[in-house]
Amino acid sequence: MLAPVLFTLAGASALVAALLPRVVDRLPVNLPMAFLGGGVLLGLVPGLPTVDPLEHEEATKHITELVVIISLMGAGLALDRAVGWRRWASTWRLILIAMPLTIALVAWAGWALAGLPIAAAVLLGAALAPTDPVLASDVQVGEPADEEGTEDEVRFALTSEAGLNDGAAFPIVHLAVVLATAGFSAVTMRDWFLEDVALRGVVGVVSGIVVGWLLGRLFFHSPVPSLRLADNAEGFTALAVTFLAYGVTEVLHGYGFVAVFVAACTIRAAERSHGAHRVAHEFVEQIERMLTSWLLLVLGAALADGLLDALTWPLALVGILLVFVIRPLAGYLSLLRTPGGPRERWVIGIFGVRGIGSLFYLAYALGEAEFPGEELWAVVGFTVALSVFVHGFTAAPVVGALDAARIRKAPSRHSGDVADTHL
Repeated sequence: MLAPVLFTLAGASALVAALLPRVVDRLPVNLPMAFLGGGVLLGLVPGLPTVDPLEHEEATKHITELVVIISLMGAGLALDRAVGWRRWASTWRLILIAMPLTIALVAWAGWALAGLPIAAAVLLGAALAPTDPVLASDVQVGEPADEEGTEDEVRFALTSEAGLNDGAAFPIVHLAVVLATAGFSAVTMRDWFLEDVALRGVVGVVSGIVVGWLLGRLFFHSPVPSLRLADNAEGFTALAVTFLAYGVTEVLHGYGFVAVFVAACTIRAAERSHGAHRVAHEFVEQIERMLTSWLLLVLGAALADGLLDALTWPLALVGILLVFVIRPLAGYLSLLRTPGGPRERWVIGIFGVRGIGSLFYLAYALGEAEFPGEELWAVVGFTVALSVFVHGFTAAPVVGALDAARIRKAPSRHSGDVADTHL
């Protein structure tokens, strides 16, 4: 009877995922909160199979991997702002300053407060540092627009950061694996830097650009009219870009997460205002919503089914510090002297949602080396759940207040006054 039950749950959750946004439109509840909570209730039902990511390591890794790469494609297609050093100043600072600082502070907390071994503490920092493109829809940009300048700094920064930092954290995950298997030495650190930082990173960026450019030329500018797929837009072409960029890059031993996001941005740049981008983005968003719903249902069931048994107060404190102290401060400090005012910087810092990427990194690393898996799953599961509910309750009202303040200030610009547009 297990298979019919699973099909029933899958169908019911897909239906709820379609209906829920309309039902809770005016309530401080979003889809991730509802499905995670529903999964917890489901996990309390007697007679259902146990849900343990340690027992189903490969399945956990590949399912979370699929959700992340699809969400990265959606994030890249949604961004209207062309890539540039000044245009993306907030993004680069979040990646180059906030994320390393977050990794270091979480790793220190895991080691000093929770007593984790150094390698496990580094893995915890790397797994929990990336913000999530899957669960942060309330604070991210919407569908692609026809022109630049339509994105506010908060939504743009959080979306572009989420698109890049899933791949940017991978070298530190590899560092944790190296520390757990080979230990620390000059030779291992040299090999790690050359292969896992430099080589894999360059391959990821170059592969994403090449795949995105080639497919962009084919879709929009092919000399053979029948090959211009953008003229009769089909959403599933976004999956072609996603899987090709990811698969080719992984075969070449590069970072596929980086390649998917870069390919999406490159495709968008090929013909920035074409309506095909909206079709592709909508298709990807629907798949992402369905897969995320199922995954959160399973995560919630796992939380109720013993995933938190190994959680101690010191481990819980690490997650609490990350959500309420470490990420907000690291995000805010990294954005000093960038576009936007103090309120916007605090919002960007606070709403670094943790989610599916953290689950993937942990499942990946546990398949590569020996770590205290039960303790790490407990703290990561707790932190993701904490982030989902805290950020879920607060995102809509906080971002709505920023939007209202922005609208109030807008008339002063049109009247010719020299207005301070920083919030």
